[in-house]
Amino acid sequence: MTDAIVVEGAHKTYGRKKALNGLDLRVERGTVHGVLGPNGAGKTTAVRMLATLLRPDAGRVEVAGHDVRRSPDEVRRRIGLLGQHAAVDEELSGRQNLDMFARLHHIGARHARVRADELLERFGLADTGRKAVKKYSGGMRRRLDLAASLVTDPEVLFLDEPTTGL
Repeated sequence: MTDAIVVEGAHKTYGRKKALNGLDLRVERGTVHGVLGPNGAGKTTAVRMLATLLRPDAGRVEVAGHDVRRSPDEVRRRIGLLGQHAAVDEELSGRQNLDMFARLHHIGARHARVRADELLERFGLADTGRKAVKKYSGGMRRRLDLAASLVTDPEVLFLDEPTTGL
């Protein structure tokens, strides 16, 4: 089995503060892996680095077989990311949000609609899919945000603070 994530000796600093100081991590494909630690331990920094939102200062960092520094576009094509804060548009409906995320990932209009319907059903939002997100409860918004992170059926899914609002 090949690894979904390989991190060897990763470092990230902000000024004098060492957010990551030699992080090593291996996660096999097809497994679920959690990283626990207190506030300020570097968990979000690690997720942001793995998702190509931050560049590591040093070390080897690969996701789905691609180096995050040399091939960030290849990494982004293979991942989904659920951040700490919802990334959905509150003025749009749930269905419109999912359709928009799909289209941003260059999924054709017809397939985007089908995928949106699948995800709304999967996350128990099918009956509210036409309602503006601003009328959703916090938990419904979080479920929609999670559905949006799965719109491309990613190889690797990163969840930063996944239980917020659930």
